[in-house]
Amino acid sequence: MTEYKLPNQKESRRRRAEQEEIQYTEAAELRSLGTGRTYYMHTYGCQANVRDGETLAGMLGSMGFRETPELTEADVLIFNTCAVRKAAEEHVLGEIGSLKPLKKAHPEKIFVLCGCMAQEEAAVNELIERYPQVDLIFGTHNLHRFPQLLQKAMQGQRVVEVESVEGAVVEGMPAARSRKHKAFVNIMYGCDKFCTYCIVPYTRGKERSRRPGYILREIRELKENGCREVTLLGQNVNAYGKDLGMEDGFTALLRDCAATGIDRIRFYSSHPRDYTVSTIEAMRDCPNIMKALHLPVQSGSTEVLRRMNRGYTADQYKQLVDDMKARIPEITFTTDLIVGFPGETDRQFQETLDLVDYCRFDLAYSFAFSPREGTPAASYPDSIPEEIKKERLNILNERLAKYARKNNEAYVGRTLEVLCDGPSRKNPDTLAGYSRENKLVNFTAENCREGDLVNVRITAAKSFSLDGEAAEDK
Repeated sequence: MTEYKLPNQKESRRRRAEQEEIQYTEAAELRSLGTGRTYYMHTYGCQANVRDGETLAGMLGSMGFRETPELTEADVLIFNTCAVRKAAEEHVLGEIGSLKPLKKAHPEKIFVLCGCMAQEEAAVNELIERYPQVDLIFGTHNLHRFPQLLQKAMQGQRVVEVESVEGAVVEGMPAARSRKHKAFVNIMYGCDKFCTYCIVPYTRGKERSRRPGYILREIRELKENGCREVTLLGQNVNAYGKDLGMEDGFTALLRDCAATGIDRIRFYSSHPRDYTVSTIEAMRDCPNIMKALHLPVQSGSTEVLRRMNRGYTADQYKQLVDDMKARIPEITFTTDLIVGFPGETDRQFQETLDLVDYCRFDLAYSFAFSPREGTPAASYPDSIPEEIKKERLNILNERLAKYARKNNEAYVGRTLEVLCDGPSRKNPDTLAGYSRENKLVNFTAENCREGDLVNVRITAAKSFSLDGEAAEDK
């Protein structure tokens, strides 16, 4: 038995004015659905996906499921997917494909695919035709429907339910936070920018903001439960409140969040097109708003930025960086960069290198362009050979690493406040955490626990991390 409600990418592009707000309620009849059962979840992609994964885990816990790290032991296997790059989709499909023998040997196991990949027409059609082991597919807009959809799948139906609408704001969903001392807090969903290379406006829907009261209450509750750092999430946080008719809504929200007294506030991701001086001033004025900013530029060529539909020039981006550094001299910058966009000339690639020389980013996430089906750039003539894209990416990464190391070397001998995340992944005898400047610091300390704020004296610098020792230990 099957139940299909398929995505429609053309429909998902439409934007309507009204915004729906839903209050989540747990269905009493589903509270024992997972009694005696386990689940395994693999989350791919960005912070928004991680936050969705926490919501899914919260729902599963409410239904009585227990998490297991062993994929083969789980009764429900969940793949919470990303669709930003084609390589991410191929990785998911490869993993699901490799598990076909497990499903054949244990047909009672339920395979679930959700997240951004489920909002894509082509991906869902391929899953339906070539991956019969997947029992349940649902998208980003109906996350709150997961318990009901899972029940249908467990009753033997193959369920595909994907909403091709702008999306709603759902409040009150449970969450199983992955960490006690750090938390992601959604402030808005979706994006209306429609950059020509980007699939996000189709997979995440239109820009829609949560009401400030819900956000502030969530932060206060997190603080009361021991949380020390929150990261405000949105595809474009600078657009916060526009759909609610708020003037300069993001700046007002930032100041209100700072007034809760939580130790640290970060936000992700910003769009250069929507930045205001008032937001920079809020970052400057409030000590608990971290002076570290992720500001995606994508290219240093104004012509490429025009074809990307980014809405600013390279000079305007440089001016924004200059304005921020003038007001906040200690600010650090990270960014995103794409090389090999269709039609990118050698000169235009050099302009990207020139912008890197100008901005000297602390860190950058760099990618070679790959087309996403359904986006305008996927139909652009792409005459750049893959080997040229790889060569440009290597050159760019070398330049980025040079500045990352130079910037980090300036911290040697200084003492930074680090929020301890626990043992380092690479060396369990060393602790790791992030400074206020968003620098990864590996350090040694006595009697230091996860969630502690520690003053660390920096002893060595690498391109993408710092080494140090707790200042109190000296």
